[in-house]
Amino acid sequence: MLQGWLIVLVSLAYLAVLFLIAWVADRRADAGRSLIGNPQIYALSLGVYCTTWTFYGSVGRAASNGVDFLPIYLGPTLLYALAGFIVLKMIRVSKVNRITSIADFVASRYGKSHLLGGLVTVIAVLGVIPYIALQLKAVSNSFGILVRYPDIVMPASIAAVPLWQDGALYTAAILACFTILFGTRHLDATERHEGMVAAIAFESVIKLVAFLGVGVFVVWGMHNGVGEIFSQFHSYSGAKRR
Repeated sequence: MLQGWLIVLVSLAYLAVLFLIAWVADRRADAGRSLIGNPQIYALSLGVYCTTWTFYGSVGRAASNGVDFLPIYLGPTLLYALAGFIVLKMIRVSKVNRITSIADFVASRYGKSHLLGGLVTVIAVLGVIPYIALQLKAVSNSFGILVRYPDIVMPASIAAVPLWQDGALYTAAILACFTILFGTRHLDATERHEGMVAAIAFESVIKLVAFLGVGVFVVWGMHNGVGEIFSQFHSYSGAKRR
């Protein structure tokens, strides 16, 4: 069983590394030596899309339904495949009109309607709150699973804890501080949040290493290669159809 204090210590050390990377990126940007001014880091920063849904959603669906999880990524893939036509035009419009949010963007397309902008803001907030809650709960549940390892106790069977003992509360506070320090200090359409982007890109590297490590273990540690996995998948699919 992993000790709770050890998990907390490692988590704080990881957060400290993220803060350091973000701070260095901001300082370099102020000095005119951007750390994120290359396509590789920009591509890695898009990994922010692969968060809780990837770990708990896509992996879970892949384990139960095989390749049925792939359509989830069809939308983002098509978006960036057509980035030269869609995203580039959105960027140009945003820069010309000094747009800082999706609400401003939609409103600017319809005569800069304040009513429409307010409506889009409300819809965006209501839409994103459940997803943010899912992210925070996933962090809290992951901590609970690690503390109880090697006993696998699913989050649904863990008794409710008081608010001050809920890891999601402290996670939300830390992430809020990080966002304030490196993401929303200024509201300027021309500002680039270089510290935030650099930290996300670093996280993407960690995610890639973790997924590759797990993939290698599953394919060659738990099975005898890719052929055996596809063979078992076909056997399982055939059994379900029968």
